[in-house]
Amino acid sequence: MIRLSLIIATYNRSWQLLVTLGSVAAQSAPADEWECVVVDNNSADDTSQAVRDFAAAHPDLNIRCVVERRQGLSYARNCGIAHSGGEYIAIIDDDERIVPDFVSAYIELFDTHPEAASAGGVIVAEYETGRPRWISRYTERPIANPMNFGDRVREFPRGHIPGGGNMAVRRSAICRYGGFDVSLGRCGTTLAGGEESDFFERLASAGERCFYTPRAVMYHIIPPRKLTREYFVALSYNTGLSQRRRAELHHRLGRLYVSEIIKWIATLLLCLVHRPSQSRYLIIMRYHISRAIFS
Repeated sequence: MIRLSLIIATYNRSWQLLVTLGSVAAQSAPADEWECVVVDNNSADDTSQAVRDFAAAHPDLNIRCVVERRQGLSYARNCGIAHSGGEYIAIIDDDERIVPDFVSAYIELFDTHPEAASAGGVIVAEYETGRPRWISRYTERPIANPMNFGDRVREFPRGHIPGGGNMAVRRSAICRYGGFDVSLGRCGTTLAGGEESDFFERLASAGERCFYTPRAVMYHIIPPRKLTREYFVALSYNTGLSQRRRAELHHRLGRLYVSEIIKWIATLLLCLVHRPSQSRYLIIMRYHISRAIFS
């Protein structure tokens, strides 16, 4: 019986997807307890064929590909959920590696904590060319979103939610509260987001509990192109746009404006204790987030 469905949405990154699928194929959980549904989000490359070839090379595993023509990460993830059958759903991205116990960690978490509606695990940033000196813990967050809350199962700390590339949820929670808002999230090559924040906010508002499991470890692969100034500026601006969009949806633009002003004060104070290159990127990040929020 399929206990857990692993969903991977992908767009035009078949070469990177095969790295991710390699780690999926190494899972320690019994093969008849889980499945992997890859969602080709209208890719122009050989993604669908690459998944079919990979599945054919691993006939003992339940790996398949479905196509979602509507462009957007939220559309793709919702499609994957609709085409899956597990009582538990784990979602990862196509630019990462997961440890062999990843699937079994989430099955164990939900089996032993019936009060958990959702969950998340550890995220480790893996820089292909080394971690740049300009990155601080604050500017690293939008790029890699590293996450580690210790070595024991616990509820997610207040003010934190699972990372989009390492999250899990009970299907029953999806049925009650819906999937990802298709007006939010990345679409094609744009860097918009916010769909995960919106999803977990809906669950939290309903009183649902989210747990952290240290055994579900994901390595987020960061290529050099994501470390350019141009990419960082675009990412920061789209982060601001996503925050504004969510604030508009929930009628709290005023609170967002006040919060952003407070963050500017905090940013300027942080610049006093960081090296010049780190301070420069802190300012770049804050400026372009604000530019989008106040536009």
